[in-house]
This record gives sequence, C-alpha cells and structure tokens, in this order.
Amino acid sequence: MRVLGCSDAFNSGGRLFPCFYVESESARFLIDCGPTAVLAMKRANVDPDALDAVLLSHFHGDHIGGLPFLELELGIMRRRARPLLVAGPPRVEERTRAVVAALYPGRDALPRIPFEYFEFAEGEQLAVGAVGVRGFPVVHTPESQPHALRIEIDGKVIAYSGDTEWTDALIAVADGADLFICEATTFETKVESHLDLRTLLGRRADLGCRRLVITHMSDDVLKRLPVDGIEAAVDGAVFEL
Repeated sequence: MRVLGCSDAFNSGGRLFPCFYVESESARFLIDCGPTAVLAMKRANVDPDALDAVLLSHFHGDHIGGLPFLELELGIMRRRARPLLVAGPPRVEERTRAVVAALYPGRDALPRIPFEYFEFAEGEQLAVGAVGVRGFPVVHTPESQPHALRIEIDGKVIAYSGDTEWTDALIAVADGADLFICEATTFETKVESHLDLRTLLGRRADLGCRRLVITHMSDDVLKRLPVDGIEAAVDGAVFEL
C-alpha cells in the first residue's frame, strides 16, 4: 500500500489529498481519489492505466475530487477502453457523473472511458473485480454518505475509516485487519464529524488490527509527531502487507 496523499481537507503540512494505492498479484486499485491523485501517481511512477478500481469512502471533494482528472487522463491521454470499476456509497454513479460535469462542462464531446459502478449495501460484501469490499456507515456529514471500508485482497485485509467520529463500527471494520488506516484529524480537540488521536489511543485495545496507521492529520497532530505506539502516514510511504 503506497500513500499517495494523507492530508486533511486543508493540505496541512503541505501534504496531498487523501488517496492510497494498493498493488497485489490480483488487482491494482485506489482507496479514495482526492484532487491530487493523478499528480501523486505520476510522481510515484504509478501507471494510472494499470488501475482496476477506485473505492470511495464518501462524497466530499477532498476524497473524490480526483475522479474527473483521472477520467481525463485515461480517456484523452490513454484512450483506455477497459472499464474502470468505481465502488462507493449509494448513488455513486449519479455523484460521480455530477462531479465530472461540474468541473468539465462539455466533457461528453471528448473521448471517455467506461466506468462500471458498484454501490455499498449495509452488511453485504461486494466483489469489485478481484477485490472484496464492505462498506460500514460511520458518523460524518450525513449528506456525504460516509462509510468505513473493509477490503479483502489476496488473503489480506485493509481497513479504512474514511472520515468519522468515533463509532463502534470501527471495531468491526478493524477486527483482524492486517492494516487499519484511520483518521486522526486533531490531537485531543473534539471536532464534530472527525476523530481525535487521544480518543483513538484510548480505544486502541478494542481494535483487533495488526497494524494501525493514522491519516487525515491537521497541523495540531503533525506538530506532535512522533507519538509512541502509533505509525503516521506520510506522502510516498509504502507499507508491505
């Protein structure tokens, strides 16, 4: 798993927007697709055309704003014919089309690639190509349809909180995961719709993941790193599972 971006919505610390690239024997995919996703892939020599899928946690711009640029890259620059699989909360097709149309009016007149859409249904696992994924509703801005993700690929499990306050749903998401990527937006300040690191540390014993990595960090957290017992994401870092 390569960190392509791990910032909050404000690019704190000069970091890029949320996006994680996973490469395995069976699939290559993104977890979230922030506005800087294509830029980050090119800096890391990751071929966008090799992507099989994009998994979206919710519909806020810092997590999905890269989709129009990815569609342009694959449609115009690569002339890709193979579908890109896009999985996300209910209405993912409608929301994706709306984002592309808003940023690129008239896009329909230019070469496009086919997107194949998959919607999360509570309690059900989706087969998105070779990737198995379950979405768990979490506590964030309701209109963004926030979900944490539990992803299975080639015998490994990656858990991802998306954006959320503490919720016991995270216990199920992280249980037995090889890697849990979890937001820690503030250090101890309580912010509606987001998780603080002190709360996360207080619940660490409840999380049955093998490895915990924090992301979506504000300057409030970044200035306090390193923190004993916690791994923090950094743009460009690679985690072997």
